Amino acid sequence: MKLIRAIIRPEKVATVLTELNDAGFPAVTKIDVVGRGKQRGIKVGDISYDEIPKNILMVVCENEYKDDVVGVIKRESKTGEKGAFGDGKIFVSDVDEVYTISSGESKL
Repeated sequence: MKLIRAIIRPEKVATVLTELNDAGFPAVTKIDVVGRGKQRGIKVGDISYDEIPKNILMVVCENEYKDDVVGVIKRESKTGEKGAFGDGKIFVSDVDEVYTISSGESKL
């Protein structure tokens, strides 16, 4: 299994969640975060904003669906046709074990 974590712009979240659901991936965890990427924040006049609002979406899926999930997130998170700095990052990790808390059941 794979854990896909995507850090994206808050204004893109609703569209990404809708498209993930429509593609058959309704189980998503969303976390509101702040941070900055390599652009080191935003400067407007004399004011610098080091903490930019973002969201992290987390999806766990079977290995064979990783490209589908990543594809939806990439397509729907991009600003304009070419994208822009600050559109976000996607991280993919292996999942070694999964447990359902209520039953104690293991998935792998």
